[in-house]
Parts: sequence; structure tokens; C-alpha cells
Amino acid sequence: MTDPTQAELEEIRASIDNIDAALIHVLAERFKYTKRVGKLKAEHSMPPADPERESRQITRLRALATEADLDPAFAEKFINFIIEEVIRHHEAIRN
Repeated sequence: MTDPTQAELEEIRASIDNIDAALIHVLAERFKYTKRVGKLKAEHSMPPADPERESRQITRLRALATEADLDPAFAEKFINFIIEEVIRHHEAIRN
């Protein structure tokens, strides 16, 4: 690999690393809010899962993914993973 190619690769990878860090921070912030939701649900004897909300979120995120030129199926898998984790947290808060 030539020096310019190596330099470009390192630059691109540095950008990816920065985006990965941002994703982690954004997810942490999101989970702070979902924890608050879980506490509120537990205090008011609401179920940990909200299938209607989850369905709306999936539809909304699939559309956003399409607009962003991201595979909507990937976006759906990603949000389903997050939803499962949120429900798990809500169940733990409830118990």
C-alpha cells in the first residue's frame, strides 16, 4: 500500500472511530430517557412493552433509513435490538 493510500485509510478510519464514539454517547443518552420511562411505567403499573409505540417507531425508523440511503431492514433489526434491551431494563426496574 502506498503512503497516500495508507494516509487516506487512516483518515477514513479515524472518522469511523469518531462516529462510533458518537453512537455510543447517543445510545447512552437514549437509555437515560428510557430508564426514566421504565421508572414511570413501574410507578403506575404499566406494562414494560408498548407494542403500538414499538410498531410506530419501527415504521418511522424504516422511513428515516430509506431517506438516509440506509437499508431499512438493517434499521429495523437495529431498533428491534434496542427495543428488546429497553423492555429488559423496564422489566428489571419493575421487579
